[in-house]
Amino acid sequence: MELLSALSLGELALSFSRVPLFPVFDLSYFIVSILYLKYEPGAVELSRHHPMASWLCAMLHCFGSYILADLLLGEPVIDYFSNSSSILLASAVWYLIFFCPLDLFYKCVCFLPVKLIFVAMKEVVRVRKIAVGIHHAHHHYHHGWFIMIATGWVKGSGVTLMSNLEQLLRGVWKPETNEILHMSFPTKASLYGAILFTLQQTRWLPVSKASLIFIFTMFMVSCKVFLTATHSHSSPFDVLEAYVCPVLFGSASGGDHHHNNHGGSQGGSGPGSPHSPLPTKSKEELSEGSRKKKTKKAD
Repeated sequence: MELLSALSLGELALSFSRVPLFPVFDLSYFIVSILYLKYEPGAVELSRHHPMASWLCAMLHCFGSYILADLLLGEPVIDYFSNSSSILLASAVWYLIFFCPLDLFYKCVCFLPVKLIFVAMKEVVRVRKIAVGIHHAHHHYHHGWFIMIATGWVKGSGVTLMSNLEQLLRGVWKPETNEILHMSFPTKASLYGAILFTLQQTRWLPVSKASLIFIFTMFMVSCKVFLTATHSHSSPFDVLEAYVCPVLFGSASGGDHHHNNHGGSQGGSGPGSPHSPLPTKSKEELSEGSRKKKTKKAD
């Protein structure tokens, strides 16, 4: 009985890995990607005043992962743009989301039950892209583990790793929003998935590629659908990282505490010490100036 269930699971995973992505799954990927573009502040105004820049941003959201992977592997950056069917489909989605009368298309795809279906289908595409990217990198670099991991990572992360470039196209420069500094769940999951698929590709993980695609896709779909349904920006990896990272890399709070104590000891001999008291008005002005500086840093 266990053998039969294993065979059925293997056949299910194999059939699932052979499901074509174009056009249904790719369409869902384009819809969700361009929806996230429209959520960006100023994206609607940009589409009205600079439609070409808006279209380029949409193409980056849809095909940024292919551009980055081609850069890593030394292949023509515009090679994927020879796929006219995908470009036309993504362009049609961009036009409908931004310019459909009465925003009918946008309202339909933003309806939460419909959106959750598209989000789930997008994760199917993401996992498949990671697997294909690592297979492609393995073809060029048989023993290049880090190259395979990097290629699979950028394939799965998409435009998030190019967020600063995409912002420049919209006339925005926010280096503090760099995805490397503040990784979202899809970026982290793509990295961990790239490691798993690299281990599988190099025969260190004793599982078939079809089974790994199926299992990791189910994990990604369930997590992303739950996060989208609950409007959460947290990550399922946060709990594990909270225990592992302080052990491996130390705690950042310790350095800040030492810095604060050091600053406090210096403050005892400074102008604000008891030996040189400030007037009440000066203290209030100083605290107000500190609050303004903190507010400016937070912005």
